[in-house]
Amino acid sequence: MANRKLRASIALALMTLLLSACGACRKQTASNSNSSATTNKSSPNTPPASAHGWTLANNQRMTLANYQGKVVLLDFYATWCEPCRAETPHLVRLQKQYADQGLQIIGLNVGGEDDRAEVPAYTKEFGIQYPMGFPEDEFAEDYLSDNQSIPQTFVFDRSGNLVRRFVGYSEDSGAEIESVIKSSLASSSP
Repeated sequence: MANRKLRASIALALMTLLLSACGACRKQTASNSNSSATTNKSSPNTPPASAHGWTLANNQRMTLANYQGKVVLLDFYATWCEPCRAETPHLVRLQKQYADQGLQIIGLNVGGEDDRAEVPAYTKEFGIQYPMGFPEDEFAEDYLSDNQSIPQTFVFDRSGNLVRRFVGYSEDSGAEIESVIKSSLASSSP
């Protein structure tokens, strides 16, 4: 009996580990719950130009146009998403390393209403120094309508053009994100 319980516990632990290592979670909406995806790809899909944006913690409304002249990385995440949590230290390091060259990372929480209250603790836990906000529903729909897996990372050049989209996170995609940022910073001067 004890042997069965041990095997069941080990199986459950391995399944949990496997699901959290898949590379992506699902954006929280009224119609879905937290599930895993194995997607970790970049996509040439360009969301429509949008006047929609997001609200920062200080209630300031922002759009991509507010960051004209900077290389912008939008990170759609949730505090409960394990791949998002794995990605965050990498983003914190990138912001510190490339901010002086014109990089601006912006974290956009899509974890659902209950997750909003967790953002200040998440910001403190990871030492996040970049802006954290909440996207307008239309803005999130513009960017996540074809795939609601998170994290999703969008890199824009200094003119506001989408350079690359990343779905999910792994060490390999982290290196690719940094490569795209370096290339975007080098190919367009302020």
